[in-house]
Amino acid sequence: MPHDGHDHSSLQGPPDGWKNSGVRVIPGDKLDENTAQTPGMHRAAAINLARVGAQKIWAGTVHIHANAKTGAHHHGPLESVIYVVKGRARMRWGEKLEFVAEAGPGDFIYVPPYVPHQEINASTDETLECVLVRSDNEAVVVNLDIEPVEKPESVPWIDPIHKA
Repeated sequence: MPHDGHDHSSLQGPPDGWKNSGVRVIPGDKLDENTAQTPGMHRAAAINLARVGAQKIWAGTVHIHANAKTGAHHHGPLESVIYVVKGRARMRWGEKLEFVAEAGPGDFIYVPPYVPHQEINASTDETLECVLVRSDNEAVVVNLDIEPVEKPESVPWIDPIHKA
């Protein structure tokens, strides 16, 4: 019994001793592509409710095609973290998308709840590869009627909860 001042007696494991309900490894070539897709992007889920029983988090990959841009949007109460694996990400944010920052391989991007933003692949010839983590399984996307500084090729965000 650990002597850290906490009562660990209530940490009764499942009957299998956590064998099948404990740590899960999701191979990178076994991601679920049956997730919200956006023109110019390709998302794949690694960690979600359906795959591993995650209750409070979603994680996966997103590949953003060269020169692709989203329209202005926010993710409601969700927090998002983007880790850049390869390429160059440009983020615009603010009431008029007036602020801009770029991130490269190894950089993390944090997007707080309700922040209007636009995601842009800053490269005209290289795919932007990122790992995306969100604070909930619900795919919350609220499209905003803001005139973007950088015009997207396809403005609407179309996915299962945002029809064309």
